[in-house]
Amino acid sequence: MNSQITRRPMIWSLTGASTKSLQRMALAGAVASGALASAGFAASSAAAADSLKVGYSIRLLGLSMGSAGLNATLSPSSYDIEMSAQLSGIASVVSKAQGGARSSGSIEQGRVLSRAYATASSNSKETRTVRMALNSGAVRSVEVTPALEPHPDRVPVTDAHKRGVIDPLSALVMPVAGRELIGPASCDRTIPIFDGYARFDVTLSYAGTQQVRSPAYSGPVAVCKARYKAISGHRANRKQTNYMENNRQIEVWLMPVEGARLVTPYKIAMATQIGQLVIEATKVSVASTGGGSQSASR
Repeated sequence: MNSQITRRPMIWSLTGASTKSLQRMALAGAVASGALASAGFAASSAAAADSLKVGYSIRLLGLSMGSAGLNATLSPSSYDIEMSAQLSGIASVVSKAQGGARSSGSIEQGRVLSRAYATASSNSKETRTVRMALNSGAVRSVEVTPALEPHPDRVPVTDAHKRGVIDPLSALVMPVAGRELIGPASCDRTIPIFDGYARFDVTLSYAGTQQVRSPAYSGPVAVCKARYKAISGHRANRKQTNYMENNRQIEVWLMPVEGARLVTPYKIAMATQIGQLVIEATKVSVASTGGGSQSASR
């Protein structure tokens, strides 16, 4: 994979006003792009896969901080997501960070099972890579280069913490049981995530339904409140971790992926220690393996 990404590939880990926080915004865009990729799924065959190309915006305090791009293939039984992101505008003055990630896996009986996950990060000082292999929800191997710096307050990751998990990009693929994709079942779930460094949970709870109309997607979304809980791999004494665990201003808007019977984020908005961060789809192009293309609106 020829891509670059910053450390900690979940938007939930965006905290603080440091250079690293700005670098993570690029990564957040990349992650969101994987989720938002599904915006173009208006009506696809249950057996077909769809190729997606998506563009996204990353905004902080209403100011443009960067952009992200995505190539993905999704079907009711499998997924493959590749993405990249970079800072721009004001953020690029502080950091030249850019990033990318790739994840693939299967969907079996409503359960997302990661198979392979890789990220690479690059800024003016270093390049860091993570490669991870999983099987049936268990991490089989992890390679981090260069290795994570040791700190006495880092909570150890045990073997038990690496079972029953999915990677951050796979976490954005959310199967829904039943006929109605938009409703309480869209949100109500706890997602166990291991990113190669840390183990944490993201819990979503249903807050309501809204209608959206934008260039990327028009239709219903389930509005979810999100909470972050650190489990291991994090530094216990860091103020950023405490901030995120107590952050009640994280909201995810989930839209339907009708052919694959999934929901996935249309928008992610959250408070950070430097202001409101919003990641939202701006362009979506979908081409079905059956031929032709589909628009994002319905």
